[in-house]
Amino acid sequence: MDHIFYLASCDTCRKIIKMLPENDLVYQDIRQDPVSERQLEEMYSLSGSYEALFSRKAQLYKSMGLKDKNLTEADYKRYILEHYTFLSRPVFIIGNKIYIGNSQKNIAEVIKALS
Repeated sequence: MDHIFYLASCDTCRKIIKMLPENDLVYQDIRQDPVSERQLEEMYSLSGSYEALFSRKAQLYKSMGLKDKNLTEADYKRYILEHYTFLSRPVFIIGNKIYIGNSQKNIAEVIKALS
């Protein structure tokens, strides 16, 4: 089942969702319905790393001083599961492919995959 993990309060996520063609995605607002460990492990299996899924733009990243620490894959996983803002957004799973983040190139690939 194709999926989008997003944050409903995020302007960028809302703008991207409006750009999408008609689709059968399962929409999951990660604030209301946090990512489960099973879902995160599926994302990991598709992306190859928890670090790829981790957002360094999160305010908590700076306020917790994480930028000054050497984080391990286990740390990235733990932080993503502890607080939704640590997941880079949006994350699309379409078919057996994962698309992480909001770069123009990434969103163009998502739109192509959904068309």
